[in-house]
Amino acid sequence: MSHHDELISSDIHAYLAQHENKELLRLLTCGNVDDGKSTLIGRLLHDSKMIYEDQLEAIKSDSVKSGTTGDEIDLALLVDGLQAEREQGITIDVAYRYFSTARRKFIIADTPGHEQYTRNMATGASTCDLAIILIDARHGVQTQTRRHSFITSLLGIKHTIIAINKMDLVDYSEQVYNDIKADFLDFAEGLNMPDVQFVPLSALKGDNVVNPSEFMPWYSGLPLMETLETVQIGSDRNFDDLRFPVQYVNRPNLNFRGYCGTLASGVVKPGDEIAVLPSGKRSKVKSIVTFDGDLPQAFAPMSVTLTLEDEIDISRGDMIVHAGQEPVATDRFNAHLVWMHETALLPGKEYLIKIGTTSVTGHVSSLRHKIDVNTLQHQPGSELALNEIGLCEFSLDRPVIGDDYATHADTGCFIIVDRLSNLTLGAGMITQTLGHDAVQHSDDVTLSDKALVSPLDRARRFGQQPAKLYICGANHDQRTAVAHAVEKQLFDLGRAVTVISDAQLQLTINQDLGDDDCGEQALLSLDAVAELMLNAGLICLCVVSDTPSTAQHCLHVDSENPEDAIAAALSQLKQTGSI
Repeated sequence: MSHHDELISSDIHAYLAQHENKELLRLLTCGNVDDGKSTLIGRLLHDSKMIYEDQLEAIKSDSVKSGTTGDEIDLALLVDGLQAEREQGITIDVAYRYFSTARRKFIIADTPGHEQYTRNMATGASTCDLAIILIDARHGVQTQTRRHSFITSLLGIKHTIIAINKMDLVDYSEQVYNDIKADFLDFAEGLNMPDVQFVPLSALKGDNVVNPSEFMPWYSGLPLMETLETVQIGSDRNFDDLRFPVQYVNRPNLNFRGYCGTLASGVVKPGDEIAVLPSGKRSKVKSIVTFDGDLPQAFAPMSVTLTLEDEIDISRGDMIVHAGQEPVATDRFNAHLVWMHETALLPGKEYLIKIGTTSVTGHVSSLRHKIDVNTLQHQPGSELALNEIGLCEFSLDRPVIGDDYATHADTGCFIIVDRLSNLTLGAGMITQTLGHDAVQHSDDVTLSDKALVSPLDRARRFGQQPAKLYICGANHDQRTAVAHAVEKQLFDLGRAVTVISDAQLQLTINQDLGDDDCGEQALLSLDAVAELMLNAGLICLCVVSDTPSTAQHCLHVDSENPEDAIAAALSQLKQTGSI
């Protein structure tokens, strides 16, 4: 290596102990194509003296061949190892590099900038504590800048450094830096980014990467490397709620039974009363076993083996938590989903859902909306294509422990796997668990004792609560138009919905009614049909000239502004929990 630590030659054990006790920071670089992500990582490695001399000579030789940096060394070649990456000058796959300084150890992921490889970027970001988002000072905030900022926000990365790169190409202009900073802050206002810092730099020249730049005296902040060394990540983890997913039951002999795993969150000590989920059985922690001996306590993210005072049936996939603080198991939840496969997500199709150490079969019962990552606007949709992101409702074939990702990142995330090919199709972050009692249905409907499909089963399949909305007012054509407009919006959201009208029924089941009976009796007939639709799990929009006195949800269409009724109808249905 091009630098030498004297401690290595004098006391190797002291050197290793010093190295082992350093805090580890996982970070990634992301941003638009050609913003300089790979070059920045190469500069960090080069200026921190973490490149082997023969490696440096090889990079110098390859730099002459590529000819993309003039007389400068093309440091991007340190991480762009694939031949296709070197030929095109882009990053395709995630490249991981390790380096350390006197203060901290680092694992850095160089992620692709192309939209085509967004799934690779999301994979690289999933384990990181900090994100460096690069922006080319010549072009400012771009589409991929917004996309990657949204994904880092979605994945709950708490620390973000906005590295405004290639300042040498804009004459180190403070005005350019301030304009880009204001533009990004305006976009990020709606994102979950609690700690954002800005650094102007030139990865190619080395300005403000490891050493302060003499060309930007107006910048009073720290260089990038010093910022990475000093950012506080110790309080980012949840140490309040114990989550210990069991990965393996260790039974080497008759006298020992231990439960191995990695603490996802919380702190555990011998004597703590614990509960095992999903069985609910309780015991106390007897000891915390490691290769180096028993510990007085363990905390996230340590990998340990727990022994208990009682013999309890525990297997892989179970969760150990503190007694009295048990999370609720659920088979329904909402989650943000990043789709990572060329074959689109299909609501209703069965997939394998892997949450922590648990695998369970389930499906997307409803695609609530897709998210435009450029504008952060919600859009209707019936499927998710490659690299698209949406909010989905999931239904599983048995309850699992699924936490809110915002507070329990390790137990609030999951992947979707194809049951036949075993390919990973998507990654999700749980936003809300849905209890069994979330489904409502009419008390007036009594199922036969022989019914094998309950309203709860139908609600899980359709991913919605059944609802009945009466639409009246205006004239028949206007209220019918409103009903069909609402139907189309609900259909695009993946809802099972239908429209029935009094005029439609008059031509079918009510055609034998006389004029004297037509009014009230026809309305009763329509209400009965609507109840059948309700019992079938559908959202039923009833177009009527008058509403029955028993109707709970009614919408009156204004003949002068019928379009306003569409938003009002959706608002009412949202209040019922149907959307």
